[in-house]
Amino acid sequence: MRLWQSLYLAIWVVFLEFLLSMIPFWQPLLIYLHTVLGLVIVYIAYHNFAALRATTVPGRLKRIASATFSMSIVMAILGPLLFFNIGTGWPLFGGITVWNAILFIHVVTAFGIITQIAATALGYDMWEEKEFLEETLPGKIPPNPAQVRSKSAP
Repeated sequence: MRLWQSLYLAIWVVFLEFLLSMIPFWQPLLIYLHTVLGLVIVYIAYHNFAALRATTVPGRLKRIASATFSMSIVMAILGPLLFFNIGTGWPLFGGITVWNAILFIHVVTAFGIITQIAATALGYDMWEEKEFLEETLPGKIPPNPAQVRSKSAP
């Protein structure tokens, strides 16, 4: 699988995780599927980070991929804490428990992961295509270069 495909695949896997976690009345099977997809996200995040690190892509994309991988590790730690209901009996303030705080961090980190992966995928795609080298006139939306190339090919 090419790197750009793996980067975009990661977005869709995380999106699927979001959809899966929104299903009310979680069944045990869904929790295990959520866990498996979470581990797949950790794997893909590491794979993408390692693959980007091996390229000459700008450092910002490498740093974003590194942060995404780190965030996926945090998710892998928080997930079991939620699964085993750690902190449900430990109130913090105003009826909020440690478990609620862990859940909040888990969800916010998930949003961070999907936005970081999307930024990395888009940035890598633009870098690979050298699209950022051409400026456009204000108000003008040029056609997709890939489509223009394919139409002009014999």
